[in-house]
Amino acid sequence: MFAVLKTGGKQYKVQAGDILRVEKLAADAGEKIQFNEVLMLGGEKTVVGAPLVDGAAVQADVIDQIKGEKLIKFVKRRRKHSSKRTVGHRQKLTLVRVTDILASGADKSGVKAAIGSGSVSAAAVAAAPAAKKAAPKKAAPKAAAVEGADDLKKLSGVGPALEKKLLENGVTTFAQIAAWGEADIAEFDEKLSFKGRIEREGWVAQAAELAK
Repeated sequence: MFAVLKTGGKQYKVQAGDILRVEKLAADAGEKIQFNEVLMLGGEKTVVGAPLVDGAAVQADVIDQIKGEKLIKFVKRRRKHSSKRTVGHRQKLTLVRVTDILASGADKSGVKAAIGSGSVSAAAVAAAPAAKKAAPKKAAPKAAAVEGADDLKKLSGVGPALEKKLLENGVTTFAQIAAWGEADIAEFDEKLSFKGRIEREGWVAQAAELAK
C-alpha cells in the first residue's frame, strides 16, 4: 500500500519503511507524528482525494533535524549602484521514517499532527492536538484575525496578501522578524517569492522599532 502526502508545499509518494527529507517540522527526534494531508491511497484499490482522502493519514517517526546541501545565492539589486553580494544557505529539513499508512480513523489516532515550523519554535506547537476530521470548507479568515498577532502591514511593502503569507509560515509578531539572521532572510525570500525585498525595505530594523 502506498500514499501520496503533502507537506511543506511538496508532494511525496511513500510506503511503510521509507525515509524522507521534508521541510522542517516542529518535532523532536524520536517523536511520532502524523501527516494528515493525504492526496491519494494506492494498493488493491486506488482512492483519490477531493482534494484530500477523508480520514486517511501517514504516520512516521522523526529521526533527526538536519540541514540540506549548501546553496550559493547571488543577489544583485537594481538601481542600487550595482550593489551585489553572494550568500550561502542550507535549508533546514526533518528526517522521518514512515511507519504506517492509515486508510481511515486518522482523527481518532491521537498522534501529534505534523506541523511546519516556519519561525515558530517546537515548544510553541508541541501542544497542538492531532488534526481532526476535515470540516466543510468555510470562507478563509482574514489574516488580522490570528489571535495575538501583530499588525504586520505596518512594515514597509506589506499588504494584506503578504501579511497572510507571513502568518501562514508562522510569522505573527514583529519580534520574530527582528530576530531574523541572514539564513532566515534567505529562507523567507524563497518562501515569499520575492528576492531582496526584506533587506531592501529594511524589515528587520523596522520590526525592531515596532516591537519596542
